Amino acid sequence: MADTVVFNGIDDLKARVGEEIGVSDWLEITQDDVDKFADVTGDHQWIHVDPERAKETPFGGTIVHGFFTLALVPRFSYDLWTIDNVAFALNYGSNKVRFPAPFPVGKKVRMRAAIASVDDIPGGVQLAVTNTLEVEGGEKPVCVAESLTRVYTG
Repeated sequence: MADTVVFNGIDDLKARVGEEIGVSDWLEITQDDVDKFADVTGDHQWIHVDPERAKETPFGGTIVHGFFTLALVPRFSYDLWTIDNVAFALNYGSNKVRFPAPFPVGKKVRMRAAIASVDDIPGGVQLAVTNTLEVEGGEKPVCVAESLTRVYTG
């Protein structure tokens, strides 16, 4: 399991801007995982849920939903980092999300995280983290997303 980085408050975050936080462990995404995501979201587009039909595409099989891939960011983030000595933190959104390459179902994925910026806001800071999800053996990332977290001190 990847080592979890513990930031000791806001000053520690600010001191690490531009640095990579870490790289997660690999996680395999199965067709069953994708089918469950499709059921929850109602997105049953065949390229994700019909392995036979998807074999006829340039991908050679089903691919993971882009939003499923994006939804893995919190899972990997919890494994990679935490912040001590703050009151609380909230997901504030994303600045930019891209899916540069398809994510074939059955492949393993991991995430690299780096602190892009830490900007003062009333009561705390806004933390921007660049999250890059890569598939084992892939040439390009399957998702690059800059997530925003509001971190409050009191």
